[in-house]
Amino acid sequence: MTRRVVIIGAGPGGLAAAMLLAHAGAEVSVLERLPKVGGRSGTIVADGFRFDLGPTFFLYPQILAEIFATCGVCLEDEHELMRLDPMYRLVFENGGEIEAFTDPTALAHEIAKLCPDDAAALPRFMADNRLKFEAFRPILQAAFSDIRAVLTPHVLKALPVLRPFKSIDADLAKYFKDPRVRLAFSFQSKYLGMSPFKCPSLFTILSFMEYEHGVFHPRGGCGALMETMARVARKMGVRIETGEPVTGILFEGRKAKGVCTSTRKYAADALVINADFAQTMSKLVPDRLRRRWRDSKIKKKKFSCSTFMMYLGLEGRFDHLAHHTVLLSEAYAQNLREIEEGLVLPTQPSLYVQSACATDAKQAPPDTSTLYVLVPVGHQKGFIDWNKEQARFRALILNRLEQLDLKNIEQRIVFEKILRPPDWEHDMQIYRGATFNLAHSMDQMLHNRPRNRFEDLERVYLVGGGTHPGSGLPVIFESARITARLMAEDLGLPNTAQKGPIYSKPNPMSAS
Repeated sequence: MTRRVVIIGAGPGGLAAAMLLAHAGAEVSVLERLPKVGGRSGTIVADGFRFDLGPTFFLYPQILAEIFATCGVCLEDEHELMRLDPMYRLVFENGGEIEAFTDPTALAHEIAKLCPDDAAALPRFMADNRLKFEAFRPILQAAFSDIRAVLTPHVLKALPVLRPFKSIDADLAKYFKDPRVRLAFSFQSKYLGMSPFKCPSLFTILSFMEYEHGVFHPRGGCGALMETMARVARKMGVRIETGEPVTGILFEGRKAKGVCTSTRKYAADALVINADFAQTMSKLVPDRLRRRWRDSKIKKKKFSCSTFMMYLGLEGRFDHLAHHTVLLSEAYAQNLREIEEGLVLPTQPSLYVQSACATDAKQAPPDTSTLYVLVPVGHQKGFIDWNKEQARFRALILNRLEQLDLKNIEQRIVFEKILRPPDWEHDMQIYRGATFNLAHSMDQMLHNRPRNRFEDLERVYLVGGGTHPGSGLPVIFESARITARLMAEDLGLPNTAQKGPIYSKPNPMSAS
């Protein structure tokens, strides 16, 4: 008997789940509110310019390659992945910079410019985090359906290695004395929307993964990679409907029986929610049907920061600019407090700049460039009137770009789009505009996160950054594997086998 599955949202998790479930034998329909696939990992196309809407760093492609392999497809045949070296440039406002080379000798030379002793500690950091990553990987791959999953031998054995109750910064202090060097290996906590002074120390594996496995630019951007996933999914028989917002979920008791849109009803044997978890629960699922995740509980949860985004199409080229550049504020700790409290806008913000044309010239028309500017800010708490503050904050950011030798930017702008926290909340339907979902504190991880087989409803499953294992493209793809495996087992789908890894590149930071 054919099993019908409906997936709400064509983001990275929804598309990956669609591929896996189609391979397992389900009849899959994906319903996407927006006019194109990708969700917050989609693409902005305007006046000949292409911008990734959200993620621009593509890490650890092994997981997606394994998903493609499971479906009988080779990722590298379908989409070109360009490995960056250096991966990015870090500029410290209080002096110094680091070119993040993948070669360990070149990287050590960069770190030695700031602190020779810290350069000497690099091999120890990599070796320890190689062990940490291997201990954490089975945890990332497992479904945490209840607290008993936390008490399994492989989790308990991993705890001394993971040191989950220390912060990233505290853990890094064992290796690096210079706060700038610690920042170079901890700013990645922003991928989770968290401060390195509060984010659990197990996430030092983020910087390790960059150096061990590389940072990639998918040709055309991460949004183009989503389009490739959609193309492959369609070839597998997946039906993807864009511009088709789900307006309600059809229930029989607590069991989901389908969904409705403004045009029709879609019956389903099971439902996957890839849309923003908190927003979807509060809008599409009656509070009375939820036990653990009522609206009152969701409101009390800790959410990640938001972002102020500028997508700029500019006259001329910026060949001196790296593909990825991060300006780290001299007042970094103050900047983090301002973001977390959300009472005022950051006064001396850190920011991230992507110059995609440095690697991928077709992202802009000839003799022009794209500039993607991301500034972490607080999520929506009601203290900031963005309509009043936007012009001032925009001017501040343009002024701070001059520290990256980007002068007179305003005179060169031929296209501009801005996204603020209220735009993430209302236009992109993200709860409080918290672009990185629920915060990754220890009390909101593993079984304490909304579960892949959603515990409050029947035949409802979750994928994406709001469920286990968490945010970030590789981790979201892992959530799709967990969810597809659980659903295939529950529905009795005929083909649940998964092929092993096929993606293998030389890793210059690996142990010999």
